[in-house]
Amino acid sequence: MERRTIGAAALAVGAIGLGCMPMSWAYSSSRQRGEESVRAVHRALDLGSTLLDTADMYGPFTNELLVGRVLKERRQDAFVSTKVGLLVGEQHIVANGRPGYVKRACDASLRRLQTDVIDLYQLHRADPEVPVEETWGAMAELVQAGKVRALGLCAVGARGGRRSGTGLHDTTIRQLRRVQQVFPVSAVQAELSVWSPEALEALLPWCEARGVGFLAAMPLGNGFLTGTLTPGEGFEPDDVRARHPRFTAEMMAANQPIVAGLRRIAARHGDAVTPAQVALAWVVAQGRHVVAVPGAKQERWVAQNAGAQGLRLAPEDLVEVAELPGAQGSWD
Repeated sequence: MERRTIGAAALAVGAIGLGCMPMSWAYSSSRQRGEESVRAVHRALDLGSTLLDTADMYGPFTNELLVGRVLKERRQDAFVSTKVGLLVGEQHIVANGRPGYVKRACDASLRRLQTDVIDLYQLHRADPEVPVEETWGAMAELVQAGKVRALGLCAVGARGGRRSGTGLHDTTIRQLRRVQQVFPVSAVQAELSVWSPEALEALLPWCEARGVGFLAAMPLGNGFLTGTLTPGEGFEPDDVRARHPRFTAEMMAANQPIVAGLRRIAARHGDAVTPAQVALAWVVAQGRHVVAVPGAKQERWVAQNAGAQGLRLAPEDLVEVAELPGAQGSWD
């Protein structure tokens, strides 16, 4: 698989990584299978999808434990990214960016991941009660201590805190400017997909201009862009899509033209090419500093996602994607 470089630390990873969250968190728990997920992680590494993206809050904690089972055997094959800064309660999630907590959380993640170093340690969310520079400074000390190789920042929820007249990622860019004064940012993780292209407006150019890697989260639109979801089928109560405004039966039906467009493009490239592969190929075509991080928990989906790396979209394909209708059912 093509290798891409993340940040000033020049850390090389496969152009398509593996988001491990669905294995333990946010999606239907009845479909989570530990052994199946372990096989999926091994398959990703076999195919060159070296970036394994997890977080201490996924589970919480169980996703890092799962990834750690693979790392115990194949640490040299993997690029490990995990996150800090969010605590999970019974019915809520809160931020904690206190320096002491960050250092303890890192040590705990290292134990669960069964490794002595984290390749990319990301701040999941800034704590509104703690200056982000203090949190970032504690993370920088972890680099100096040899526990972490590079630091990354996850974008603030673009829709949740948006105000009229502001850019979707203005808050994130302000945070990036502040933490860059303390220690270099190697990567930014934010949603980017055919049906959520907002990062192209300002955040992606900001990263490209500074040599910062961009980890494209949810590049398959929470599964919608795969074309495998049926409108009206419904989701289990613990599945985040059950509360997502784009996943009501009405909105899923209204957004089918997007999937239909991806199918048309896929058909031009061969019978074996899927809409999901077109969606991923579009993401990695957005720049040499972009790494797609699709979530998956089964080997067959991991293999399909990795196969997208060999798909080269023609200029007319990119034009057709740009002309697809915008997604309906947004938060705006």
